[in-house]
Formats: sequence, C-alpha cells, structure tokens
Amino acid sequence: MGKVHVFNAGPCLLPKEVIDNAVEALKDFKGTGVSVLSISHRTKEWDATMDECRALWKELLNIPDTHEVIFLGGGASLEFLYVAMNYLEKKAAYLETGVWAKKALKEAKAFGEAYAIASSADKNYSYIPKGYEIPADLDYFHITTNNTIYGTEIKEDIDCPVPLIADMSSDIMSRPVDVSKYALIYGGAQKNVGPAGVAFAIINKETLGKVSRYIPTMLDYSVHIDKLSMFNTPPVFSIYIMNETLKWIKSMGGVAELNKINNAKAELLYSEIDRNPLFVGTAAKEDRSIMNVCFVMAPGYEDLQDEFLAFAKGKGMIGIKGHRSVGGFRASIYNACTLEDVQALVDCMKEFETLKK
Repeated sequence: MGKVHVFNAGPCLLPKEVIDNAVEALKDFKGTGVSVLSISHRTKEWDATMDECRALWKELLNIPDTHEVIFLGGGASLEFLYVAMNYLEKKAAYLETGVWAKKALKEAKAFGEAYAIASSADKNYSYIPKGYEIPADLDYFHITTNNTIYGTEIKEDIDCPVPLIADMSSDIMSRPVDVSKYALIYGGAQKNVGPAGVAFAIINKETLGKVSRYIPTMLDYSVHIDKLSMFNTPPVFSIYIMNETLKWIKSMGGVAELNKINNAKAELLYSEIDRNPLFVGTAAKEDRSIMNVCFVMAPGYEDLQDEFLAFAKGKGMIGIKGHRSVGGFRASIYNACTLEDVQALVDCMKEFETLKK
C-alpha cells in the first residue's frame, strides 16, 4: 500500500515531527541519557517540561489568570465524576447531545438533582438542541461541545447565567475559545492534543470549594491545582507528547490559523458529500462538526457500504468506518489531518462514483 490517510476518531493522528521527537526522547530525554519512559518526575528536566506544557496551554488559548491548567489520569470519563463531585451541591443541568453527554449526566445523578435540559435523542443526536432556557438556580450547566459519534458541534461560546462546564475532548485547540466564559473545560487528550493516557482540565479557581461534601483527595480539583498536577506520579510520556503537540500547534501559527485550515478541510469534504449522489450527510447542516464528518450511503445505494469501505481501504483510507450506533462512515479530521488527506478521501469518493455510474 502507498501513502495512508488516517481518519481515526481517537487516538488521533499526531504530526510527524511530534512522533520523530518522541522517538528521540524514548532514547534520551533532554540529554540526560535516560529515556523519557524512565525519567523521574521529580527532576528539573521534567519540571521544565510540565511548566512549558502549562504555559503553552495558557498562551495558545489565551487563558486568563483566573484559570489554571492541570493534567490528570483517567480520561474524560473519569472527569464526568470529577465534575459532579467538585461542583454539584443541589442541582445541575446537562445538554444531552450524544452518548458522552448522556454518560456524564449519569455520573452526576449520583450526587444531586441532575437532568437533561434538552436532548436530541429523538433524531439519534443528529442536531444540537436550541431554544432552551437555562435556569438561574443551577450549580452549573454542562455541555459537550463536539460529538464524535454523530458529527455535531457547538461552535460558539454560549452566554450562561450559571457556571458553564464543557467537555471539549474532541474539538479543543481546533478553534479559538473564550475561556473566561467557562468555570471548567475538560477532556481527554487523544483527539487533538496528544495520545491516550492523559486528560486536561482548565479550571476557574474561584468556582471551586462550593460543595459541602467530602471530596476524596485524588478526586479534588483543588489538590491537583495546588500540587501542579504532581499529587501522584503523572502520566509522564503522555504529557511529554502533549507538550510536543502544543509546540507544533504554535509552529503552525496557533489555534486561529489551525481553525482556518480545519474549516477549509470540513468545507472540502462536506461539499463532496453534498455533491456526490452516492453519499448523504447524517448531521443537520447548521450543526455539522468540523472535526468529525459523518455520512452514509444515499438511499438506493445502501448495499454499496461494505464495497466502498473496501475500496477506500485499498486507496489508503484508514479509520473511516462509522460508529456502530450510526453506521456508514466517519472521517475524523483533527488538527494533524492535512488538507491533502481530505483531498485524497474526496478523490476516492469521486472515483467510486465513476465506477458505479
């Protein structure tokens, strides 16, 4: 097979230079003669990497001084629990836009009154609910900004009368964000900012300490802030690669420049889906994600699904099979996915169309 084009939903495609740097660090971390896999997290070399990683987060997202960045284990799924444990005193509302939002809500129900303020489950989460009102008596309102399985995305930072909490696992660093509007932004790194094994949390420090319950030490955001993400041994290698990925984002011109590229990639692929009679998109057009492009065979062509998957694989397309709850196809076009990769998929779709006409 020739060149491959990776569209995996996660772990994500990482830039080549990040992989190359990681290979060198595996052999020798910063001239210490020790592999990054064996380096002590209590060394000055590691302290410098942690400091640089935090600083890059703050620089790239213009994070205000009111907020701190921490790195955690357990992925976004554990942060569903962190959120409720640290913020839910009496009542919270969730916008139910997919499987992950529903799972986050499930965790919150163990700690107080938690409910879906609106849901798009009636149409298999193919749109973002609108027209709902956010009550002023909530402890917080939770959103999932990008829905990897269904290909929908909230692309604006909403105005919220209560603390706003967002799971941005799969669109963080893909667009500029007004961090000041959020009490908490969290997510797993493995979509846009690194490998599996580390999660991030961007926390308005003033929003903590409002609950009366005992919070286990390991699940207390304040502890991880105070200890600079070193309360216990951090996921060193995953954080190292995150830092290298953030350096790459900066070298590309930052988040705003990547957003322009991401929009161009999404426009290219959605235009082909809308043009090609063999395919049809599954998400409402106004809510289409620029990170996860979901589509299926058009009516009358459903029996060609497996044939197209095999054809695309033969052309080097990796990871375009859709999630089992939606079917069809999903091209995840995260930051490191290039315009060339997307063009290759578009060319593949056009060629398949020609063969089937």
